[in-house]
Amino acid sequence: MTKWVYTFGDGAADGRADMKNLLGGKGANLAEMASLGLPVPPGLTITTEVCTHYYDNKHQYPTELTAQVDAAITAIEKSLGAVFGDKSNPLLVSVRSGARVSMPGMMDTVLNLGLNDETVLGLAANSGNARFAWDSYRRFIQMYSDVVLGVDHYHFEELIEIHKEELGVDLDTELGADDWRVLSGKFKAKTEEELGQPFPQDAREQLWGAIGAVFGSWRIERARVYRKLNNIPEAWGTAVNVQAMVFGNMGDTSATGVAFTRDPSTGENEFYGEYLIDAQGEDVVAGIRTPQNLTKRAREAAGATAPSMEESMPEVYGQLADVFAKLEKHYRDMQDIEFTVQRGKLWMLQTRAGKRTAKAALKIAVDMAENGLIDEKTAVLRVEPGALDQLLHPTLDPDAPRDIYTRGLPASPGAAAGAAVFDADEAEAWAKDGKDVILCRVETSPEDIHGMHAARGVLTARGGMTSHAAVVARGMGRPCVSGAGQLRIDGKAGVMTCMGREINKGDLITIDGATGEVMVGAVRTLQPELSGDFAKLMTWADRYRKLRVRTNADTPMDTEVAREFGAEGIGLCRTEHMFFEGERIIAVRQMILAEDLAGRKAALEKLLPMQRSDFVEIFKIMRGLPVTIRLLDPPLHEFLPREESEFEDVAAAIGADAATLKRRAADLHEFNPMLGHRGCRLGITYPEIYEMQARSIFEAAIAVEAETGETVVPEIMVPLVATEKELAILRVRIEAMAEAVFAETGKQVDYMIGTMIELPRAAICAHQIANAADFFSFGTNDLTQTAIGISRDDAARFLDQYVRDDIFAQDPFVSIDQDGVGELVKLGVERGRSTKADLKLGICGEHGGDPASVEFCHIAGLDYVSCSPFRVPIARLAAAQAAINHK
Repeated sequence: MTKWVYTFGDGAADGRADMKNLLGGKGANLAEMASLGLPVPPGLTITTEVCTHYYDNKHQYPTELTAQVDAAITAIEKSLGAVFGDKSNPLLVSVRSGARVSMPGMMDTVLNLGLNDETVLGLAANSGNARFAWDSYRRFIQMYSDVVLGVDHYHFEELIEIHKEELGVDLDTELGADDWRVLSGKFKAKTEEELGQPFPQDAREQLWGAIGAVFGSWRIERARVYRKLNNIPEAWGTAVNVQAMVFGNMGDTSATGVAFTRDPSTGENEFYGEYLIDAQGEDVVAGIRTPQNLTKRAREAAGATAPSMEESMPEVYGQLADVFAKLEKHYRDMQDIEFTVQRGKLWMLQTRAGKRTAKAALKIAVDMAENGLIDEKTAVLRVEPGALDQLLHPTLDPDAPRDIYTRGLPASPGAAAGAAVFDADEAEAWAKDGKDVILCRVETSPEDIHGMHAARGVLTARGGMTSHAAVVARGMGRPCVSGAGQLRIDGKAGVMTCMGREINKGDLITIDGATGEVMVGAVRTLQPELSGDFAKLMTWADRYRKLRVRTNADTPMDTEVAREFGAEGIGLCRTEHMFFEGERIIAVRQMILAEDLAGRKAALEKLLPMQRSDFVEIFKIMRGLPVTIRLLDPPLHEFLPREESEFEDVAAAIGADAATLKRRAADLHEFNPMLGHRGCRLGITYPEIYEMQARSIFEAAIAVEAETGETVVPEIMVPLVATEKELAILRVRIEAMAEAVFAETGKQVDYMIGTMIELPRAAICAHQIANAADFFSFGTNDLTQTAIGISRDDAARFLDQYVRDDIFAQDPFVSIDQDGVGELVKLGVERGRSTKADLKLGICGEHGGDPASVEFCHIAGLDYVSCSPFRVPIARLAAAQAAINHK
């Protein structure tokens, strides 16, 4: 019989930490903590395989599941001496999700399950605390009605607020047992009013309702969005964890909290967290109450007056500190921990690898490696390559003037400026229009996930350092300021106020997630310093990677940035990008619109020194590193005038009339120019263009070698080749130009001639094309367009839906389509090297900066990847991880 249920508790467990695929992260770690002898409330885990079965079989469970769950519940009852559903001695449980990887707040949870009109009386009698019992019951009704029955939680919040207004009190903690008893009745009545049926009283009916809700939440919209953002396959499914309840809301000797074994924002080796006395865990993460600091040092640093846990519960805090040390040593990673104190007894509810900022990830990985807790390879694997993006962009200039609007908690470091918006949908819509936005909310919820991702930063009026906004923003790398308590945000009106100052929707603000400051207007920024922990980790990464990492750079400025980020050459220099400035565009237009060879050559004579000077600067900056220069690629229409004044400028430059030039431009019009007269086809038709570019390259290389003594080996790339003959013809012409320049100058340089593989035919016929090539560079941007038949420029109209509907697992222009485009790349590698074993192979599409695509390139046997300057460190780290993982 298949085992669908695994139990844990009392110092033993059926599962282990390495069973996350089956038990989910939470279930595996609960089992591991129980096996380590830590105080874990007993429970059971329903495996991820049940989730798969549930969705594959029209929401039906395996036939053996009910009996296995009942047996596990009986084991919990024996452990605690309480009975599920018993009116005099009730066992209460929590029902939580547990995916393989952490998805904080994305799926549903139900607490205090097993309470009804009878068991609440038993709970009151056994605990000796009627307020606690009725408070727990109203929480259960509210949560179960929302999560399982679909009754919006605001109905219940309104009833609480009305009740407090009638009593003239402000805080939930001022309500007594009778208040919660009355509100429990009103909550049930509201649920029945909304649904037309009474709130369920049977404990087992409640249990299976909650289990179904957790499995159902695997496919709700916010969970889908989170999985897409974090590349989590839907096929993984979630486990369900049913665990005996322990209570942090049983008075002043009880508490609940969330903690990290190190600071998740900075990586400092000190305990970091928050707790609340007389509360349940949801109160901390939801930001309903302002939590207190875990340590005295943190309280003093924050200037808070409420006592830390270290001060108010010193004995329990000491036990907690011992558990922290034990867990970090066992897991060899920073842990994110949830705990509850019930009448002075510590209970551990969860541990998992903690979400952290890129800065913290670097520091933790380097510190642990230097302290011998992990080795260098493990340290390299610990940092998510994409997270480095957080470190590679500007921060606020500390000396820049700031108009401070308010302050909150520095929940996620980094700084961002943008227009204030108060709705997640609006944030997403504005961002799609190219606007930078800051999402401003009273408090975020999992439904805001898409808006948080679209925004440059997040600002909330409520919530602590472990609130939903803080945890999710840190994971995304978004700056976040939370708990800005002086803010009054009216999302419907599109305005927030603080101390009499208003900020309306669309007004520019800046947030600093490192200090918690919120400023009016934009603040000047500084470039990042890539030293310290960053430099150490990148040195380790470079030690293990096999792939070289180049950059796509067209200007001296881009080249300088790329060198600073560790680029080992240029994999793509797009010469057409040099043509758009100042006098150059007029000369290019003169060349295109010329009616004969003499006219084209006259224009090209003007362009030659401009191109040459650019190449001189780039060769100097690269200091002997390889530079791959792509000859003119785009269709000519991209350079043509559009405005009347532009035609007149060109006409004046070449001594022609504007009307004639307009007719010439009309003659060049193409219905589908991206598949038309471009790339090598231009070189075949107008050989003088490529000859001018080749001359400028060779003259620049000779000049730089003479001036600097550095060896310059330009790699000249012919784009859009489909046949061996095209490349062979153009190779002869490029070689002839090299000989001409060498004869004129009396000097020579080594060079290579190759092509960009960006057409399916080129990949299929790579064994033929390799006869005329010294290297291949896979242009995966165009290879994706031509292989899938999707225009990158127009795909935004429908591609989002394709990704949402899982037609594509990811945007194929962001991460390489390994099943389709990837197979063409592999074919090109195999066939190209069958002709020339030493054929140099690289990739120069923007996929070169995508970690998953870099891993693919390593496996495919490429020599290098090339990407935009700011993604060079990401590619370096991804290449190292690929080499470690695929020895």
